[in-house]
Amino acid sequence: MDPQVEQQLAPLRARCKDQGDIVRQLKESGAPEVDVKREVQELKNRKKELEDMILSLSPTDTFDRAKMNDLIKRRFFYDISFAIYGGITGQYDFGPMGCDLVDNMLAEWQKHFVIQERMLKVNCSILTSEVVLKASGHVDKFADYMVKDVKTGECFRLDHLIKQHFEKKLSEKKTSQEERETINRKITLLDGMTMEEMDRIVKQYDMKSPLTGNDLSDAMEFNLMFPIYIGPSGNLKGYLRPETAQGIFVNFKRLLEYNQGKLPFACAQVGNAYRNEISPRSGLLRVREFTMAEIEHFCDPDDKTHNKFDQVANTEMMLYSACAQMDGESPRKMTISEAVRGGLVANETLGYYMARIQQYLLKIGINPKKLRFRQHLNNEMAHYACDCWDAECLTSYGWIECVGCADRSAYDLSQHTKGSGVKLCIERPLKEPKMVESFIAVPDKGAIGKAFKKDAKAVQEALAALSNEDAEKMDKALTETGEYDLNGYKLTRAMIPSFKREQKKVHVEEVIPSVIEPSFGIGRVFYSLLEHSFRVREDDDKRTFFSLPAVVAPIKVSVLPLSNKQEFVPFTTKLADALTELNLLVRVDDSTGSIGRRYARTDEIAIPFGVTVDFDTVNNVPHTVTLRERDSTEQVRIPIDDVPLTVKKLADGKIQWKEVTDKWPRFIAQETTK
Repeated sequence: MDPQVEQQLAPLRARCKDQGDIVRQLKESGAPEVDVKREVQELKNRKKELEDMILSLSPTDTFDRAKMNDLIKRRFFYDISFAIYGGITGQYDFGPMGCDLVDNMLAEWQKHFVIQERMLKVNCSILTSEVVLKASGHVDKFADYMVKDVKTGECFRLDHLIKQHFEKKLSEKKTSQEERETINRKITLLDGMTMEEMDRIVKQYDMKSPLTGNDLSDAMEFNLMFPIYIGPSGNLKGYLRPETAQGIFVNFKRLLEYNQGKLPFACAQVGNAYRNEISPRSGLLRVREFTMAEIEHFCDPDDKTHNKFDQVANTEMMLYSACAQMDGESPRKMTISEAVRGGLVANETLGYYMARIQQYLLKIGINPKKLRFRQHLNNEMAHYACDCWDAECLTSYGWIECVGCADRSAYDLSQHTKGSGVKLCIERPLKEPKMVESFIAVPDKGAIGKAFKKDAKAVQEALAALSNEDAEKMDKALTETGEYDLNGYKLTRAMIPSFKREQKKVHVEEVIPSVIEPSFGIGRVFYSLLEHSFRVREDDDKRTFFSLPAVVAPIKVSVLPLSNKQEFVPFTTKLADALTELNLLVRVDDSTGSIGRRYARTDEIAIPFGVTVDFDTVNNVPHTVTLRERDSTEQVRIPIDDVPLTVKKLADGKIQWKEVTDKWPRFIAQETTK
């Protein structure tokens, strides 16, 4: 940045580095996890202070969120659900323009990833059995803390409530300097606090409901998944899925068979996921129902190279490493090849998908100057992950995570192998065969069949999948207590009368694949795209529009007859039909308003091209029309028969507007006006 700006930022950068050094020292010395978390949270707060200062000192962004929201609502891109009944926070309905934009984004996603990478696809059930999400860890860990208004039952997310109360205290003139310092220190540590620590703060400051002033309940843990009961008996408990990934993991065995037992391969799924957010906020950025597009790339844990990495090796990316964050430095631009070869990005496959994610985001219209990839700090990253980067877009809400790209190692398949008793692994040939000892259950199949009937096969498969260690545990438990619980099935010694040890020569080894996971939050990408493409005409600040690329624009072309006289109808109909034949979504606007006003209306809903049928079209032979480009408002005069294919090529990105203006004359004015 500018030297004078850097001079202002230097103290904040130094504060980040000092705190980063403290975190490093604690980790190296093996300090207690709670101490590390506390210092990491302080680091994150200092990093945010630095980023806020950078944004405030950057060139002024003239973006007006209020104007954009007015346009979104007026032209019904999306709006709050059930608005006529007062609406529900965190739930949104997409209108005609929003639906088409999302469909086009997903269609391009399908081409860019599924087709070009030859991925498999699944479409799995939204209703998910509890046992699946118990194995994945969601049942135990997918939670936030909250309190309730004891009279109305209104719920508040605990950390948000405390922060809101403290911010109010800080704004009051009567708050002493000593008290301000104490409050600021508590805000700094808030994210790392336990539920009990936050609950003590609520009671210490006698916090009340911000809506009614009523007393608040004790803090409680709230699972963010929507619980459901499957079937009329209500005995089968489940949840609305909190992500789409688990459906892919539990089908791994069939997907592997479909792929002829070969690695690597990738599987994709697009669908809605559900999280019962306590206090949704920031519009589409934190909602209860949202669309995800997730990819699970399964690969050999000992070979994470990618055969197409050379195709993206020179892709330049803005990377914000964990080390840079801890040192108070700025993101660095480098090629993905440099990042992988230098060890910044864990492996080629992870780097390949990061580059492909960037290519996709830029293609649909994300501003490259407002895009970066931020590496997770150690405390943000799941304990099983090798490396994780978020594609973040800069919006009026700050830097927003839109796509996560993580190397999840073998965690997911390992968990479902344990939970189901079904081996989710591959068989890899050994260089030389080896002898292995197995401790195997010898079941009484008749007794198992009589006890479990239709579930007998599942029990036998679970017994066959037992590790030596688990088989030893089962034998001991059956000897001491006479029974053993295996995946919910209660086994007795009569069912498993004996175990045996045997040695055998094996030529293959069982390996659980690693998973590289790109995960897209479509709603967040959608919102970022709207912000990045929102424009106001220089000559008229009331004329607002979305400068969406043609490839994702909801409607590709408008047909605008200059007059509603009968002689204009055949030309309008011919054009609309020919364009529709090419699978282009067309909007015909034959209203009586001025052509300028009609152009403005089509611009508002991001239509990139407009065809005007004027008096010269009707009166002159050969028949020509004008073709207008939305962003530049330039127009050319073009033969009517050339319009459909030209617009199709423009909409598909096969040609650029400059090629059109080079080929046909610029339109200045009509020759005839009657």
